[in-house]
Amino acid sequence: MCASKLDFYTNVCEDFNAYIPQAKPKIETFHPFFEDAFWEMLLNGGKRFRPKLFLAVLCAFEKNVEVVRASFPVALALEVLHTYSLIHDDLPCMDNADERRHHPTLHKTYDVTTATLVGDGLNTYAFYCIAQAPLESALKVQLIALLAQCGGIEGMLLGQALDCYFEGQALKRAQLEELHTLKTAKLIAASLKMGALIAQVYGHTPEGLPDTLFSWGLKLGLFFQVRDDIIDRTQSPQESGKSTQLDTLKNNYVNLLGLSQAQAYLQELKAYLLKTLAAFPPTLGLYLQTLLKELA
Repeated sequence: MCASKLDFYTNVCEDFNAYIPQAKPKIETFHPFFEDAFWEMLLNGGKRFRPKLFLAVLCAFEKNVEVVRASFPVALALEVLHTYSLIHDDLPCMDNADERRHHPTLHKTYDVTTATLVGDGLNTYAFYCIAQAPLESALKVQLIALLAQCGGIEGMLLGQALDCYFEGQALKRAQLEELHTLKTAKLIAASLKMGALIAQVYGHTPEGLPDTLFSWGLKLGLFFQVRDDIIDRTQSPQESGKSTQLDTLKNNYVNLLGLSQAQAYLQELKAYLLKTLAAFPPTLGLYLQTLLKELA
């Protein structure tokens, strides 16, 4: 039973991965390379973690594959918005990274202007993706508002502003937690809640599921960030697929707690996530536990 349930979700994720190249927008322009540059980072791989979270929730409650596929533009919006943030994060004015997803960063392949404008374009295109999804209009308004909130001045964007401004200045642990809740955790939490909002309209879900998953997702986001901080300190660019050792002056968990205590905190967060996961509906718990194993 578990294997067949997992197969459905795995197949949907594979279908979504195949959908990404097909979804590349046609840009009518005489610019020599902007159309290819615009979608390049989407085609360079990545974990697709946020879309997988979104699809895990949706697939747990909706078994009509056509309804699930109708939501692919929403999953794409999450990946598009996340990719814009990576492109801007890698710019010389921020992390000045050379590599991302085992490829040169966009400003290295082209130039800083192109990378900046591609990031700007992906940011706006994410909301266009949701607007064009074949879903109810009222639902799309909810999804757009949530993504704007968690990706913007109440979430990721504000977190990035804090991260950059306080570089080289030691924050207290509570401040660091707030920074990374904004910068990383809110978009991850939004991915889960967006899946629940759609499942709520088209399927049968437990009462209060969107908010429950959002709260759980904030802890998952912190787990993801602590793990990323440890990877930056302990792995080479070849192992991680991106430039590492860039956070020497940044406020992160390894710098604040030391490597061993950061690793202990990571295990503490993982134990919490697995324990609370047990209270979720069985199929949803199975899908989310599978994603957690990918991060282990």
